[in-house]
Formats: sequence, structure tokens, C-alpha cells
Amino acid sequence: MEFIVKSGTPEKQRTGCIVVGVFESRKLSAVAHQIDEVSGGAIGAILRRGDLEGKAGQTLLLHNIPNLPSERVLLVGCGKEKELNESRYRDAIARTVSALKDTGATEITSYLTEIDVKGRDIAWKVRQAVEVTEAALYRFDRLKSKPNNQRRALKRVVLAVPKRSDLGPGEQAIREGQAIAEGVRLARDLGNLPGNICTPTYLAEQASEIGKQYNLKTTILEKDDMQKLGMGALLSVSRGSRQPPKLIVLEYQGGKDGEAPVALVGKGLTFDAGGISIKPAANMDEMKYDMCGGASVLGAIKAAAELKLPLNVVGIVPSSENLPDGDANKPGDIVTSMSGQTVEVLNTDAEGRLILSDALTYVERYNPAAVIDIATLTGACVIALGAHASGLLANNDQLAREILNAGKYTHDRAWQLPLWDEYQKQLDSNFADMANIGGREAGTITGACFLSRYAKNFKWAHLDIAGTAWKTGKEKGATGRPVPLLVQFLLNRAHKGDAETAA
Repeated sequence: MEFIVKSGTPEKQRTGCIVVGVFESRKLSAVAHQIDEVSGGAIGAILRRGDLEGKAGQTLLLHNIPNLPSERVLLVGCGKEKELNESRYRDAIARTVSALKDTGATEITSYLTEIDVKGRDIAWKVRQAVEVTEAALYRFDRLKSKPNNQRRALKRVVLAVPKRSDLGPGEQAIREGQAIAEGVRLARDLGNLPGNICTPTYLAEQASEIGKQYNLKTTILEKDDMQKLGMGALLSVSRGSRQPPKLIVLEYQGGKDGEAPVALVGKGLTFDAGGISIKPAANMDEMKYDMCGGASVLGAIKAAAELKLPLNVVGIVPSSENLPDGDANKPGDIVTSMSGQTVEVLNTDAEGRLILSDALTYVERYNPAAVIDIATLTGACVIALGAHASGLLANNDQLAREILNAGKYTHDRAWQLPLWDEYQKQLDSNFADMANIGGREAGTITGACFLSRYAKNFKWAHLDIAGTAWKTGKEKGATGRPVPLLVQFLLNRAHKGDAETAA
């Protein structure tokens, strides 16, 4: 898909379709009003017939509008003008794609980017248009015997900006949007692959391909390497699987030599049956998505490399399967993590924190400026926050604010939960340094409390994406979240560094 920004009036655009907004009560947006005047009131006359009220979610495709070189005009309902927020703007973009993707329009010129969204500038609107358009066109059918070979009609999207001075910021927004969209696509593709294809070995191979593509240092630790390092927690999870575990490390060097990197650590459980504490059969197929944290790390690293961000980033993905077997972890087993701390495994389905604990200890060798781990960690987070926000817990308030702000900007939002010492007591064990679960209460928080014991030597934050990493039901599939949040976090850090250098 090609995206460009352009400044120009709608009556001069020779394109497959012009896209404009209409607000509730048939109120025309500024550009729609221009088209109405040029066409001798044709738009207004059509609206007065009652075909479109302007409510959010409505669309109306028109042909042969007088005095316009454009073949079509798409009217997109935007709801009440004063209530046009980020969600409704994104929905308007998605509705545009839905209305046009099966038409003959190969090129569109969208003026939705000129509609006011409170608190957001033209660069934000352009970038969101790119990301949402690519997400709306995404499909995963590579494993079907007869893939949907229907041609993707849309090939070129022109995003209108009000002034010529907006062209530069618009072009940069397109570059960022496309890089993020590519990272999201990678994460979605990896998440949607079944567990018999996307194994730890496959995940490692994909990371190596990214490393070759962008000249990144790639390290794949094998089982023997982990044994030498004493990664007893990670290895205890992999014992129930015939697939060998992998610890995947990608290093992007965009900053100065010796500059402390940002570390992203993603849970890479390519299939999680729960081990001996086996999960219910219903929806167990969705446990192929338990590696979405690791996939988001690969997607974010890819985007950072594509944008050539001026900072250093390390991505670490501990990867395994969690299956029942004669050699699998048993409830009551005690394992020793790489840090030397011992863990009583009360529930083998709380395995993500075990593999992450060793990865968090491993990341210390990079003396990171900040560490974010990303994991589909707890069903409790789905109960608490649903599918709208990822859970956030951190041992550093400034780092937490950076992540929250990045999520707000990208509309890939997180919500912070407390990480108080009082919750730590729920992990007490009579036989080991800690238990791997803390009971039914505050499961998301106690999961983070467990991880915090391996993150005492650096600034750390934990993103629980159990509710946001994939959709279930009719629209089942990976979302690619939180790649947009992570990339925005890195962008903000990179721009902060640029500002400090300039100062």
C-alpha cells in the first residue's frame, strides 16, 4: 500500500474516490461543504432524502457527482462534531476501508485527516490513518488450501493536509505509521500461526531473519547454554515439551557505543496447555497466542530498525511450550532460577512468570536504562480490564508515566495497577523463597509482584496483555498490540535524546 500526503482542494482531485466526513444531523464538514458548493448542492440534496444522518458508523458511496473529476465520493458519518474523539476518528478510517475495499477504487483521497480531533495535530491524524488502514486490510489466510486471491483493490491512499507546511510532518507521520504497521503485521502473523508451525525454533528463525535484514546482532541460546547459566525456572517449563526451548536476543544499535539500552522482554510461550495443571478444553486453541508478548518485541524491534531510531534497544524472548508430560513440572516442585532464588510451583499454568524470571535476570548484563516485559500473563487481567487496556505495573513511576503517555498517544492504552509491598505476602511459601501464585485475589498484581523480585536492579515495568493481544469469537485473531505503544515509547525516548543533544 502506498500512502502520500497532499495539499489541495477537493474539486481538483482526479482520483477513484474522495472521502469526506458528515456530522450528525447531516452537518457537512468543511471539505464536504466545499464539494456541495462545487456540485451545485448535490450532496445536500442527497442528504435531505434521508440516506445518511451522519451518525458514527454510517457510510454512503456516491457516483457521478456534478463538476467533480473524482469517480466517487464517500460520505462517512462522524457522529456529533463536538464528540469526535480519537476512537471515533479511528473508527471512521476503518469504516472507510470497509466501504471501499471491495469496490473498483484503486486510489482514494481522504479528507478525514482535516477534521478536528480534540488535542491531536495533523501528524497524529495522518499516522493513525496509515495504521488503521493497514490493520483494516489485514487478513491471514496463508494456511488455507484455497487462499482468498481476491485482488486488494486499494493500492494508493492520498491523505489530505490543510497547508503546504503540513507536508513535512505528514510525510514523517507516514514513515512512522508504515513502520509501526509492519511491526504490527509481523506480530499478528506470528500470533495467528498454529503451535505446530510457530514453535520456539520457528520463532528463533524469524528473529534471525529480522537480524539479517537489519544487520542486528542476534543470539540464540540453546538448552545447553541455559543449563550453564542456571536457568532452572525456564528449563523447568520446557521439560514437558519435545520442542527445545530458545532464549532469543536481538540487539539494535542505533545510539552511541556504550549507551545504556532499552530492553524489551517478551513472553514467548508458543503453546500453553497449562502443563499438569491442564487448562479446560474450551478455547484451548487460543493458547497459541501465549507468545504474543514475544511477537510484539520482534515487531517493535523491526519498527525501531526500520525508522533508524537513535537509541539502543535489546529484545529478549524466552520461548518454550508448556505441556503435560512425564517429565513436566508438577505442583509442589521447587525450582531454582538463574538469580539463585527458589520457587515452589503450586500451579504449572503460572509458567510465564517462570520463563520471564530467568530472562529478567539475564537482561542485567546489558545494564539497561529501562526494562519493559510484555506478557499474556494472567486471566485476572482480562477480568479486571477487559479487551480495552493492557495492565501496567512498575517499580518506577517515571517509567510508568512514559508508558502510559505512549499508550494514550497511539490509542494502544494501558492502565496502571498498584505494586504495593502488602501484595508480596501472598507469594509466601513454607518451602521455597516464594510460590509462583498468590491465590485468587489480585492475580494480575501478584503475578507482577513475582516478576518484580527479579527486577530490583533496574527500572522495570510489566505489561499484562492477556486481554489485548488477541480477539476471540467471530473476529478471532491476534491484534499486534502493544507494538504501537512500544514503538511510541521508543520514539519518545529517541526524541528526548535528540532534544538533549541539541540543547
